[in-house]
Amino acid sequence: MYEIIDKKELTPGIHLLEINAPMIAKNAKAGQFVMLMINDVGERIPLTMADWNAEKGTITIIALEVGKTTMNLGKMKKGDKLRSVVGPLGLETEGRKYGTVVCIGGGIGIALMYPVVRALKQAGNKVISIMGAKTAETLILEDEIAAHSDELFICTDDGTKGHHGFVSDILKQQLDESKQVDMVYAVGPIIMMKVITDITRPYEIETIVSLNPIMVDGTGMCGSCRVSVDGKMKFACVDGPEFDGHKVDFQLLIERNKRYLEEEKLAIERYAKEVQGGD
Repeated sequence: MYEIIDKKELTPGIHLLEINAPMIAKNAKAGQFVMLMINDVGERIPLTMADWNAEKGTITIIALEVGKTTMNLGKMKKGDKLRSVVGPLGLETEGRKYGTVVCIGGGIGIALMYPVVRALKQAGNKVISIMGAKTAETLILEDEIAAHSDELFICTDDGTKGHHGFVSDILKQQLDESKQVDMVYAVGPIIMMKVITDITRPYEIETIVSLNPIMVDGTGMCGSCRVSVDGKMKFACVDGPEFDGHKVDFQLLIERNKRYLEEEKLAIERYAKEVQGGD
């Protein structure tokens, strides 16, 4: 059992949980994730490690309430225990010196963006960070990312903070101004990552994306998270989750991520009835 050491709501529907997991914390690296189960009958879900502390023996995850499991996770409290947390999983970010890097995070993807920005800055890069959220209220980890960035740009869909528009607008602006960019890193909604790779392709800038396909076991056995990269089948959980964005078949990824939409809808409807019945 894995105890929740701390729990807080960052914004409505987005929760930060610090979990006691000494062995995972000892081996965690930027870009990796864990597979989490709340109880014996729940599903396993992949969640990004937003931070970790080897000395305390804790890892930090940030979860957005989008389905039954994450909604249940959002209701848990400090002192509660999780059934299982498996990790660290996936390959770590290649935190080497590129020169000038642009790190882009959208929505809950900012949770993964933070340790990546930190690792790239520690490797000696100049880091330009671009963060995007629907509203100022839903923006997370601004101060943490700013602390490891040479420049920081914020975008909101409704214009309540920073640029009124998309993260891709700022990236295009940077490139149009002929600023030297040696690598672009993007994590967030699939369509956002696709747009970013389309922008950088003509410039032949190395572009790394962290993919988020549906995962079941996180160890490469189920095959659910397979993606097409350069025409070859890869498993995001063991071959990634980071890949060369210019080689990813994003359209296939989008279609595969729609596989369980009906089941997800039914699960949320049943959950709503259970909650109402409990009240």
